[in-house]
Amino acid sequence: MLRTRNQPIRLLGVDDVDDALDLCAADPAANVFVASRILDGGLGHGSSAAHGYFREGQLSSLIWTVANVIPVGTDVQSRLALSEKVRRMRRRCASFLGPRDQVLGLWQEVGGSYPAPRSLRAEQPLLGTRTPPSVLGVELDPRVRPATLDEVDLVLPAAEHMFTEEIGYRPYTGSPAFYRDSIWRLIRAGRTYVAVEDGRVIFKADVGSVALGACQIQGVWLAPELRGRGMAPALMASALEQTLAEHAPFATLYVNDYNAPALATYRRVGMEQIGTFATILF
Repeated sequence: MLRTRNQPIRLLGVDDVDDALDLCAADPAANVFVASRILDGGLGHGSSAAHGYFREGQLSSLIWTVANVIPVGTDVQSRLALSEKVRRMRRRCASFLGPRDQVLGLWQEVGGSYPAPRSLRAEQPLLGTRTPPSVLGVELDPRVRPATLDEVDLVLPAAEHMFTEEIGYRPYTGSPAFYRDSIWRLIRAGRTYVAVEDGRVIFKADVGSVALGACQIQGVWLAPELRGRGMAPALMASALEQTLAEHAPFATLYVNDYNAPALATYRRVGMEQIGTFATILF
């Protein structure tokens, strides 16, 4: 049960973990990223990860503010109240992302304080499924498997290419050490799936977040020269099958509405639209 608080807005801490997770649990598919970061200690001592809005003494919404601005359970009133906290993020914010209405509503409040975005992706279908593709008769590609720790440098070029292709710039400048470490941590957790041929990764998919019985797949990538050959559904089906078995019974992802091939692949493996996200990139 959400505990009583006297302040309408304040920084959340370790005593708020249960309340924040309860709030995220109202929509696990939309809030799995934030919930997973909370479970990883994101509201630890000294953290400035999230501010909460309290209505009648109870936590009713929050905004995550580490690198990305992500609203959870906000409405017009709470977004207005939290807007000054979001404005203070403008020099260290890479993106706004999350449920479409909340993201665009927040942007309407604070956008004048931010630089012009590089990209505003206002229609990103949020897809989800609880059904293993094999149950639907979808072919699984047997080459897809969890990456191993000795394959970090094999995965790195594929991950870098996917990030650059999706976001528009490289994921690091100078040394790749920090980015490489993020790949290592996903692989160590068994959350990167790959198909390898002739000593290189030709397909990969990551399980970026796991919480509340849900997970979010991200970083899906197929080598450019293999696209358009009908290989993607079986590769993705295999990654999805393993994700549902090994990480959470409810798998989600979001995708740009203009990426017709990706949408077709995800729908082919049984994923259905359950919401709409928006992303604003700086």
